[in-house]
Amino acid sequence: MGFIRSTAALAALPLVFGQNSSSPFNNPGAVSFQTSPPKYPSPWGEGLGDWADAYSQAEAFVSKLTLLEKVNLTTGVGWEGEKCVGNNGAIPRLGFKALCMQDSPLGVRFADFVSAFPAQLSVASTWSRDLFYQRGNAMGSEHRDKGVDVQLGPVVGPIGRAPEGGRNWEGFSPDPVLSGVAVYETVKGIQDAGVVACTKHYVGNEQEHFRQAGANNSEAISSNIDDVTLHELYVWPFADAIRAGTGSIMCSYNQINNSYACQNSYLQNYIMKNELGFQGFIMSDWSAQHSGVASALAGLDMTMPGDVGFDSGTSFWGPNLTIAVLNGTVPQWRLDDMAVRIVAAWYYVDRENNQVENSPTFSSWTQDTYGYSHYHASEGYTLINEHLDVQDDHAELIRKIDADGTVLLKNNGALPLTGKEKLTTVFGSDAGEAMYGPNGCGDRGCDNGTLAMGWGSGTANFPYLITPLEAIKSVVRDNRGSIESVTDDFAYAQQAALAHRVSQTGGACIVFANSDAGEGYITVDGNEGDRNNLTLWHEGDALINNVASQCPNTIVVMHTVGPVLVGNWSDNANVTAIIWAGIPGQESGNAIADILYGAVNPGGKTPFTWGKTRESYGTDVLYVNNNGQGAPQDNFVEGVFIDYRYFDRFNETPQYEFGYGLSYTNFSYANIKINARSAPAYVPTTGNTPAAPTYGSVSNRTADYLCPPGFHFISAYIYPCLNSTDLATASLEPRYGQNVTINPGEYDSSPQPRLPAGSAVGSGGNAHLYDVLYTVTADVTNTGAVAGDEVAQLYVSLGGPNDPVVVLRNFDRKTIAPGATTTYSFDITRRDLSNWDTAAQDWIITSYTKTAYVGSSSRRLPLSGTLSGANTGTSSGYPPGPTGGSSSASAVPTGGSSSAAGGSTASSYHHGKPTGTKSWAPPAYTPPGYTTKNW
Repeated sequence: MGFIRSTAALAALPLVFGQNSSSPFNNPGAVSFQTSPPKYPSPWGEGLGDWADAYSQAEAFVSKLTLLEKVNLTTGVGWEGEKCVGNNGAIPRLGFKALCMQDSPLGVRFADFVSAFPAQLSVASTWSRDLFYQRGNAMGSEHRDKGVDVQLGPVVGPIGRAPEGGRNWEGFSPDPVLSGVAVYETVKGIQDAGVVACTKHYVGNEQEHFRQAGANNSEAISSNIDDVTLHELYVWPFADAIRAGTGSIMCSYNQINNSYACQNSYLQNYIMKNELGFQGFIMSDWSAQHSGVASALAGLDMTMPGDVGFDSGTSFWGPNLTIAVLNGTVPQWRLDDMAVRIVAAWYYVDRENNQVENSPTFSSWTQDTYGYSHYHASEGYTLINEHLDVQDDHAELIRKIDADGTVLLKNNGALPLTGKEKLTTVFGSDAGEAMYGPNGCGDRGCDNGTLAMGWGSGTANFPYLITPLEAIKSVVRDNRGSIESVTDDFAYAQQAALAHRVSQTGGACIVFANSDAGEGYITVDGNEGDRNNLTLWHEGDALINNVASQCPNTIVVMHTVGPVLVGNWSDNANVTAIIWAGIPGQESGNAIADILYGAVNPGGKTPFTWGKTRESYGTDVLYVNNNGQGAPQDNFVEGVFIDYRYFDRFNETPQYEFGYGLSYTNFSYANIKINARSAPAYVPTTGNTPAAPTYGSVSNRTADYLCPPGFHFISAYIYPCLNSTDLATASLEPRYGQNVTINPGEYDSSPQPRLPAGSAVGSGGNAHLYDVLYTVTADVTNTGAVAGDEVAQLYVSLGGPNDPVVVLRNFDRKTIAPGATTTYSFDITRRDLSNWDTAAQDWIITSYTKTAYVGSSSRRLPLSGTLSGANTGTSSGYPPGPTGGSSSASAVPTGGSSSAAGGSTASSYHHGKPTGTKSWAPPAYTPPGYTTKNW
């Protein structure tokens, strides 16, 4: 609200972000009640890099605006006030339409005749830069053609700290580099289509329980994270999104170090806008704003949907932001910066030339052709849905992403099928139609039928859904074969009888099972967004074991939102193949049939680790409040050690490691070469920014901002004008005029010092972080009889005692003909070799020995070389631990040693657990029963 602020000094908050201590679990900042240091003023945009033209146009536009028009840009009109899930105010005088903000990260939410794309988790498993971009561009074009200005996606928060996290499937991967590459290409794709990408949720939004205040907690959960972990893990992919030019970033519901994300000045002012040079605008998640003046000064630029509570008619901004500028508690330069950032993003993606007539051409609140444009108020009856079909030929792309992202986890020679099997049988509800149809549950909030989308706001309506059963049936019947099914998960007698018939006649039993999750406002089968466990739903294990007890050729296909525990049936000799098919969207059945029958050779790699137990991950959801009625305290004590990093450090043997996936052919690795590149020295950024600019002038005559007499107010709609010349009365705030503390620098509009890790020339941080220091090449040979795709992966050991054993730093996917050899080339940047130094507040390359590894997964890395400037590296396999210093990291996946002239084949795959001694080297390992089947 628009409070009068006192000049009382703010008591200094403790600057206790963690130094890189001897144990990652001792880093201050990952402890209860940790606080963030205040960082002010909020940096003003400068039009850095390729934002210059957009800023020039935006500054000219904003210079023409009145105070009320500027406020209108920043404030949503209220939930259900217009046709999109979020709309800000229009500027009719200048022909500037209200911006339409619309979900989701996988399609146009609430609209008809749009595509239901694969979830981000599924496209991540393709490990394909081309498909990341193409999917983003196709989604962006559909949003554009429906009249959307800002697509609320992509997602890199949650990154996937806990495998049970309900919205992990909306993101790409718990690895920051895979997520960073994917978000970079997705942002480029969306914005090349002429739509603003809103990358979300910044930051630490890693679970659904307690993400907002509720009955069992008076405040939202606090994710307590140290400074190193923020930079090296959680903020990393956001930096990539910013470097790609994302026009908007959404701040999250939760608190970080006991300060709400949308008013956390350290995260928004210091890291995002100063260190990373973000030039776009920060948008609140829906009702994630908790203050007026404080959030504005801490860097928030737009509040969505604008009202304090849905349809409340009250707002922290709107008229209260007008009041705050008039009474001086929000300086004009801060409001001007908000407006310029919003309009600059509009120009940056060329929204001016990507408009559609009568946009938006749909309503989020009804599928009826005619209805109310102001849905909550039941006003403005008109044509609201034009039912435009914007799908184009995107089904072909969706099918390719699904097939290319399918991960083959086990194959005893059962796959590919021929379609000519004597009897094909299909089991499980996950193979068939949902009883209410694909869109029968709002926001996909149920789990019956095949799982092709999780639940929540990150969804879209299916234009159709091809089920696995109908696609498999089509293939079998095209070959004049016989096919039967039992889709009741609990019809054990019927399952066993049908499976037994296959054992007598020959053929295949294909079992489908799933595991679902979603956003916390929906509860499905007792799961409040986050999964309660890591098991298959609908007693999937019992289904699989029942079929496998009768059928010697049982093929398991899983649609899951993340890892599940498969150990009680994966080693069963009758389970001949296991497939993870992700969260595939509308072409689910066609894609899995492509894999099962060999039209596509599987080349997907798992974007997360499959553990043998829930405990083996080292992280979990906080399900029970640990702070009475206060904010639950979620301490990220594991630091950067999540997913494969945790498994490696603590000697946990995975079921299937990060980056793993089989093929219908084999690949061998050889001939690693490391070339040191000529690069300039790292120079920390120095100097000052310009002073804060203002655009136009603001009259101090309060009467100029009164709502016009006789004006018709739409119910619960948020307007920027005042209802009284008395500011206290207009604010509707009984605490108006109360003294509050002021953080040093909040109102300082003078030139500000740039951060060493920041930049004066572009976005994404210091430009020298992206200098290429090394190029690594390696040869991969297809030693099988059929063409296939291989994702070669480059990992680096940073060598320090508190570093992960290895971290992914680059990858590429190529198609290789049988018998052919392809050379992969990987650049290693300065950023790839750097650690965050909390004292210097900058990236540094430590003196520990750095080693590069190349292979086909995080635990099969047969090629290695020291990054010492030599042109050719050694190739002696994965070492026992980081070199250059003592280390407690002792997990040492190897895959076998190899020389520069040769490498281990795809079947040399290691699951073994080290003894902890530095001389330990495991034997090569082949998954049980893995053979190659030639087509």
